[in-house]
Amino acid sequence: MDINDSVEGAKFRTEVREFVAANLPADIKRKVDGGLRLEKDDYVRWQRVLFDKGWIAPGWPTEFGGTGWEPLQRHIFEEECALGSAPAVISFGVNMVAPVIIEFGNDAQKEKYLPRILSSEDWWCQGYSEPGSGSDLASLQCKAVRDGDDYIVTGQKTWTTLAQYADMIFCLVRTDNSGKKQQGISFLLIDMKSPGITVRPIRTFDGSAEINEVHLEDVRVPVENLVGEEHMGWTYAKFLLGHERVGIAQVARSKKQMQRLKMIANTELVDGEPLLSQPEFAAKIADVEIGLIALEMTELRILSDESAGKAPGPESSILKIRGTEIQQGITELLIEAIGYDAHPWVPAAAIDGRNEPPIGSDYAASIAPHYFNWRKASIYGGSNEIQKNIIAKMVLGL
Repeated sequence: MDINDSVEGAKFRTEVREFVAANLPADIKRKVDGGLRLEKDDYVRWQRVLFDKGWIAPGWPTEFGGTGWEPLQRHIFEEECALGSAPAVISFGVNMVAPVIIEFGNDAQKEKYLPRILSSEDWWCQGYSEPGSGSDLASLQCKAVRDGDDYIVTGQKTWTTLAQYADMIFCLVRTDNSGKKQQGISFLLIDMKSPGITVRPIRTFDGSAEINEVHLEDVRVPVENLVGEEHMGWTYAKFLLGHERVGIAQVARSKKQMQRLKMIANTELVDGEPLLSQPEFAAKIADVEIGLIALEMTELRILSDESAGKAPGPESSILKIRGTEIQQGITELLIEAIGYDAHPWVPAAAIDGRNEPPIGSDYAASIAPHYFNWRKASIYGGSNEIQKNIIAKMVLGL
């Protein structure tokens, strides 16, 4: 496989790079470069810049507002945005629920929701996991009972990322208890302002509250908010998870973090010499970087299949496993690079406008929080253990 840009690809890369450099707000770039915590407004401002350019939804069909780019162009776009220090587009709307609506939704749902996703007018969150139903997602118990033109939804969702900001939530709910558990699940779109919804934050080790519990008590949801057919939600969930797992690999953003790791390792001194010059530490960086290069090759093969009309399959599980392992490996080396400065970490120092100074160098403030936060990467989107089972069954035939 030729990994070098074609003439057209190189021209497109330059176009994206120059656009990001000229249009990414300086305060957002500074936060991303410093590993500082981003707020909803930071994401929305950048997403609206992309929306105005027509670049917010590269993976969508052109009739719904997509760019018409080939998969390799989308890869270049993601890479240049990451290397240019742009925030990632929040996936729940653009990259997760929207493809489901486009593929399985009716015309009214497409007309209502897709434009508001494009413009960032609606912020979405994902209602999949429940207490006791995480890796075994099909065991979920949040139920939806038909009552005239509504469903009455009762239950709880957990680990709901950024639910505190959300206008809408896409939920898997149980509409039938007979037969196999996968056969009684439906896919609902629920307004987060509906009476009966309560959001409770879950404080994580990194000091943030980006994940939440969402409680639904007799929430009325119009039947028109059912996507596709009743009891077919498991099919739609698998479709969504295939796209999510490809995105979780985050090859481009890991390449950006690798640059940061090398910069820090070249700054931190051991006996007066840069840490990067120490053979043992340099070998650790090389090991992770080789894995990252191999991961990128796998992603490019999947993109090549996509160009031929093949949707992401079980091979997306490989991307998910290796992608999250590499992300965690980079954070471990970042912790090792700054040494003792990682231990007395100050959560408030990772917030813009901080009153508390970091311990040691400025870049030390965000490294320990990122290390803690990225421990969950191997769990969300289907734990890595479950992904190995999928590979064993669907790829190896075991």
